[in-house]
Amino acid sequence: MNELKTADLVGIVDRMARVIIANEIPFCELDSAAGDGDFGMSVAKGFKVLMKEWESLARDDAGAFLKDCSLIITEHCGGASGPIWGSAFRSAGKYAAGKESLNLAEFAGLLASAVEGIQKRGGAKLGDKTLLDALIPTAESLAKSAEAGHGFEKAFDLGAAAAREGAEKTRTYAAAKGRASYLGDRSLNYPDAGAMALGIIFTDIAEAFAAGEIR
Repeated sequence: MNELKTADLVGIVDRMARVIIANEIPFCELDSAAGDGDFGMSVAKGFKVLMKEWESLARDDAGAFLKDCSLIITEHCGGASGPIWGSAFRSAGKYAAGKESLNLAEFAGLLASAVEGIQKRGGAKLGDKTLLDALIPTAESLAKSAEAGHGFEKAFDLGAAAAREGAEKTRTYAAAKGRASYLGDRSLNYPDAGAMALGIIFTDIAEAFAAGEIR
């Protein structure tokens, strides 16, 4: 597979939504140690609405689809998740505006744009114990795979591994952003729920590529 069509991107977001909804309670449990314990519920709330509105989302191009996703996610995800996840989708949508397909380098660029959107919104950086500790390594891994000439299947396998590794590293960080930052060093030894969620999401997507469920 050399490029993702808009329909393939739609399939990726569909997988993402289903993983988030299925893991609502486990994601809350991950968040309970160093956060408010509502992360899974907050994110799942928005993605449930997204799935209800699924057939009405634009399919003209990748950017239009992601923009429509961003509007729903921003409005309906609870707490800080709406602005953060919504910013990621909105920035990715701007990057993909008018594109009906994306090669691997462009998809890596799309994720890098999502990172930039989150950083502009919340000011977090690598090592602050946030979902960026999984998203940044994934974007960088995909960019390296593009340079190496890998296909999407291998690239996502490596990218998912980078996400999981980044998420596990958050156990060694004291939180610098979000509710967990109030705990300081007491947040040590506990992983960031958002980073762990991305590790699970990217792993599911990688498995879908490997199984041929995403072309």
